[in-house]
Amino acid sequence: MSPVSSAAERMKERGGKGGSQPSVNERYTQWKSLVPILYDWLANHNLVWPSLSCRWGPLLEQATYKNRQRLYLSEQTDGSVPNTLVIANCEIVKPRVAAAEHIAQFNEEARSPFVKKFKTIIHPGEVNRIRELPQNSKIVATHTDSPDVLIWDVEAQPNRHAALGATESRPDLILTGHQENAEFALAMSQSEPFVLSGGKDKSVVLWSIQDHISTLATDSGGPKSDGNDDKSTESPKIQARGIYQGHQDTVEDVQFCPSSAQEFCSVGDDSCLILWDARTGSSPVVKVEKAHNADLHCVDWNPIDENFILTGSADNTVRLFDRRNLTSNGVGSPVNIFTNHNAAVLCVQWSPDKSSIFGSSAEDGVLNIWDHNKIGERSVPASKFAPGLLFHHSGHRDKVVDFHWNSHDPWTIVSVSDDGESTGGGGTLQIWRMIDLIYRPQEEVIDELEKFKSHILTCSTP
Repeated sequence: MSPVSSAAERMKERGGKGGSQPSVNERYTQWKSLVPILYDWLANHNLVWPSLSCRWGPLLEQATYKNRQRLYLSEQTDGSVPNTLVIANCEIVKPRVAAAEHIAQFNEEARSPFVKKFKTIIHPGEVNRIRELPQNSKIVATHTDSPDVLIWDVEAQPNRHAALGATESRPDLILTGHQENAEFALAMSQSEPFVLSGGKDKSVVLWSIQDHISTLATDSGGPKSDGNDDKSTESPKIQARGIYQGHQDTVEDVQFCPSSAQEFCSVGDDSCLILWDARTGSSPVVKVEKAHNADLHCVDWNPIDENFILTGSADNTVRLFDRRNLTSNGVGSPVNIFTNHNAAVLCVQWSPDKSSIFGSSAEDGVLNIWDHNKIGERSVPASKFAPGLLFHHSGHRDKVVDFHWNSHDPWTIVSVSDDGESTGGGGTLQIWRMIDLIYRPQEEVIDELEKFKSHILTCSTP
């Protein structure tokens, strides 16, 4: 067994079933000692205020050893200063560039030199969720504690100083249609500029912003309001294209089918997964009762193999559904159930690059990376680790509220946690990439280790 595999399995074993669970600090201390072995690169950034969402924006620059890219964050404040939507510039070190001894030398209470704030937008209320438009990632949607969805052209918005009493920035568009607050469920279509939302009114709401996107692009070169406008320049509002009823409780998450803006799915506190098709009306196409044994928090649709849908729940599990065979005897019939989290699952997301790879984060402070193709393999004793578990990221010390794979650098992930009490700040943002020996084909890994065998043996000789 390779040194990398051995270290990875030690991490898995501490997070696996059986035996007493280590404390958060014990788990973190062990994790940090293994960073030089398990990670190709890692940046740790102590936040001033908690962020409930994190999303990659456009790639700005490619250089020999690193890329520069936009990152969207939020600042959920205590009221002493306004809540903000933050646009940051990130320097992302390319694979196999960073020295192992350097990536482990970080101060948990410090800001990272790789993350620089570029612009601040004063947001009307706290930012609960951020989603970027795939057709133009300079345009983002946000959810706050209101029925509306706010659309922002982040490049054209003026940079604001977030001081107490400052006027709120003006959204470029406001999407209306919910009758009660819509706080979290938010998605944007890969195929067309459509927006999807869910809320406390138990509804799923669909908008097209096609006509307005061209207007935003045209206007983005001109001067922008600083937020002190009168009523004559209020944000334009867009009415819903469709409102879909079928849930019996709050809709917690929504997602489009990757190839169609007319097909989408939703999950809610009624433990249901619902598939919709806007072309056939406003009633569910398929309603999966008891998709989990508790509230559903998150859903994602596989961008490569559209038959597969992931869900995460307060029952601590992640479930994989095949839309060709969603139910059995009237209840949810998942293809697989993934059980390694010890608390409610908050976020699930497929890799943009590999059809069988996905991540899940939870209130237990862990972000797991899974490969459902590995289920059934017998490379290690079956009872030792959760089937399909590829990697166990334990760099956060409280609930991991959001994460996002980087489509420009597919094994690089940004994640945020609400662990301010542990870090002496407002929470932690980490940008990280596991070492490629963990996920590459086993034959490739063995061949590479063979090349360095003599060096490894020499180094290990006392």
